[in-house]
Amino acid sequence: MLNAITWTVSPNLIDGPLTVRWYGLMFAIGFYVGYEIVSRIFKHEGAPERWLGSLFIFVVVATILGARLGHVFFYDWTYYKAHLGDIVKIWEGGLASHGGTAGIMVAVWLYSRYVTRRGMLWTFDRLVVPVGLVAALIRLGNLMNHEIYGGPTDLPWGFCFVQNLHQWMAGAEPVFTQPCHPTQIYEALCYLATFGLCMWLYWRRNAQERPGLIFGVFMLGIFVPRFFIEYIKNVQEPWEIAMRQTWGIDQGQLLSIPFIILGIWLVIRALRRPRIPLNYPNQFSDRKEK
Repeated sequence: MLNAITWTVSPNLIDGPLTVRWYGLMFAIGFYVGYEIVSRIFKHEGAPERWLGSLFIFVVVATILGARLGHVFFYDWTYYKAHLGDIVKIWEGGLASHGGTAGIMVAVWLYSRYVTRRGMLWTFDRLVVPVGLVAALIRLGNLMNHEIYGGPTDLPWGFCFVQNLHQWMAGAEPVFTQPCHPTQIYEALCYLATFGLCMWLYWRRNAQERPGLIFGVFMLGIFVPRFFIEYIKNVQEPWEIAMRQTWGIDQGQLLSIPFIILGIWLVIRALRRPRIPLNYPNQFSDRKEK
C-alpha cells in the first residue's frame, strides 16, 4: 500500500434514525443545480416557465426508472428473473447509466410530443447542458460508496477501497483492496469537462442555433471517455470477464457504442446544416402553446 490512499470515508453523511448517504445527496444536488441551469436557459429563450416542472418530473422519473431497469436487464437479468420482487429494491444498489440515458430519451420523446410540441432536439440541446455536472456528482457518490473502481495500480494516486461495503457498514472490520485506479474520479473529471464545454457552447457560441450540436457533443463527451476508462475498470458482473476475453470489450463499452455513433452523427448533421438564428428575450413566455 506504499504511496496509496486508504479510502475510509463512510458512505453515510449522517447516521441515525434518518440516514443520509453521500450518493443520495449528490443525486439531489445534481438535480437541483440542473433545474436551475435549465430554468435560466428557458428564461433566456422565452420558453414558458410551466414547461420546467413537467420536464423535471419526466427526467427524474425516467432517470431512476431507466437506470434501475438498465441494471436489471443489461447486467443481472439471470438473478432478477428469479427474484422479480427485488427489482424495486433500489436502496440495495444497482443503477446503470446507460439505462438512465435510454430512459431520459424516452421521457424527452413523450415530453416533446405532449408538452412542448417541438422537436426532440430542441429539448435535448437544452437539457444536456447541465447533465455532465450531474453525472460527475453521481460518480463522486460512487467514490463515497467504495464502488465501480478500477483495477490494480502502482500509481501514487491509487485508492485502497473497502472490499465489502455491506459488512463494513454492519460493523465488521474493514478489509481493503490493493491500490486501485479511482476510475470514479477519472470519469467525474471527464464529465465536468463535458459540462464546461456544453455551457460554453450554449452561452458563448450559441450552439443551440445548430439543432443537435450540443446534444451530440454531450454524447461524445460522456461515452467516449466511458468507453476507454472501462479498460482499466473492474467488471461489474463476473460474466463480463468472459466477454472481455472473447470480444475485447465489456458490457459498459458495448452499450456505449450506439451513443457514440449517435453523437458523431448529430455533430456532423448539425455542422452541415445552416444556423437557425433565435431570439433571446430573457424572460419567460406567458403564451399558451397549442
